[in-house]
Amino acid sequence: MSAPIMELPLAAADGHRWTLLAHLPSQPRAHLLWLPALGVAARHYQPLAEALAGHGIATHLHEWRGNGSSSLRASHAQDWGYRELLALDLPASLAALPADGAPRLLGGHSLGGQLACCFAGQHPGAFAGLGLVASGTPYWRSFPAPRGWALPLVYRFLPWLARRQGALPGRRLGFGGTEARGLIADWARVGLTNRYAAAGLDRDLEAGMAGLRLPVQAVLLAKDWLGPPGSLRALLGKLARATTRTTHLDAHALGTTADHFSWMRQPATVARTLAEGLAQKNRGTD
Repeated sequence: MSAPIMELPLAAADGHRWTLLAHLPSQPRAHLLWLPALGVAARHYQPLAEALAGHGIATHLHEWRGNGSSSLRASHAQDWGYRELLALDLPASLAALPADGAPRLLGGHSLGGQLACCFAGQHPGAFAGLGLVASGTPYWRSFPAPRGWALPLVYRFLPWLARRQGALPGRRLGFGGTEARGLIADWARVGLTNRYAAAGLDRDLEAGMAGLRLPVQAVLLAKDWLGPPGSLRALLGKLARATTRTTHLDAHALGTTADHFSWMRQPATVARTLAEGLAQKNRGTD
C-alpha cells in the first residue's frame, strides 16, 4: 500500500516559494529531508521516497531554486548561490518537518549530498544521521586521470559562460538544468580549491563539517564517473568526527545500471541501504 503524499507550500524570507513533497508512513520511525542533485526536480525522487516510506522513514523532498515547483527561474534578472540555498531555503524546509519526537535525518544525491554536509555542519544538533548517494566533492584532484586533468578548464569555462548568458544553459550542455550563475560560481570554486564556501555568507562551512558528530551512510555506485571513489573519500574526509560507512553497489545489486542517475528509477536497494545503514549506526553498531 502506497504511503500518503503530502504537498506543503513553503516560502523563504526573500519571497521564494516552493512545494515540499512528503511520503508519510503511518508510524514514521524517522523523518528524512532529501536534497536533489543539480538540475533535478524533487518529483523525480518520489520512487525513492516511496521506497523509504516502506522502511518507516517519512521522506520530505526539498526543491532547489529554479527547479520544479520553485517560483524562480535563473536568468539575467534572477540569480542566487549557495548562500540562498543554505541560509534561506533549507531552514524553511527543515522547520516544516513534523516535531513528533522521531529522529530527523538529512540526505542528498550528488550536489544535494554536498550541500547536506554543509547544512548539517551549520546545524549540528538538528540531525541524527546523514545519507549520501552518488555524492562527493567536485575537487579536480579527487577525480582519476585523464578526466580530472581537464576539470580546471571546465571550472573556469562554465562560470564564464553562465555570466555571459545570464544563467548556465545546462540542458543544452547536458549538465544540470538552467542554473544560476552565482550557484555555478560557488560550485566551481569548490572544484578548484576543495574548500566549501558561499559567496556573501559569513560562515565557515568547512569548520562546521569538521565538527559534525553523527552517523553517515554513503552509497557509491560502480559505474558513476560523476561521483568516483576519490571524490566521495574527499567529501567524507571533511567529516573528520563523523562515523562513516560506505556501501558499494553494482548493477547486479541495483537491478539497473550503476551510474549517477539510473538508480532513481529502481531505488529499492538504495533505499534499503540508507534505511538499514542509518538505523544500525543509530543503534551504535557499524
